[in-house]
Amino acid sequence: MTTPNELSDKALAVFAFALYHQLSSGEVVSAVTVADGAGHRIDDKATAELTGLGLAQTTDEKLIFTPAGALMLSQLVDRLRGRW
Repeated sequence: MTTPNELSDKALAVFAFALYHQLSSGEVVSAVTVADGAGHRIDDKATAELTGLGLAQTTDEKLIFTPAGALMLSQLVDRLRGRW
């Protein structure tokens, strides 16, 4: 099982973006937009890393967290809250 310690900073940035939206909205985030049309885009290397590790799948518009990616996102929320 992949841990956050094994991820590149670019891959972690995708999770940080998802975490921000999850915490600010109170809604569980299951996917993020690949490119928002305002200049923000998920790094191609991060996409390749996350899909290669089985943490996400992609469409033309979304990076969708797999069950393993959703678990990691949940665990990162717990770490932020001090729950290990």
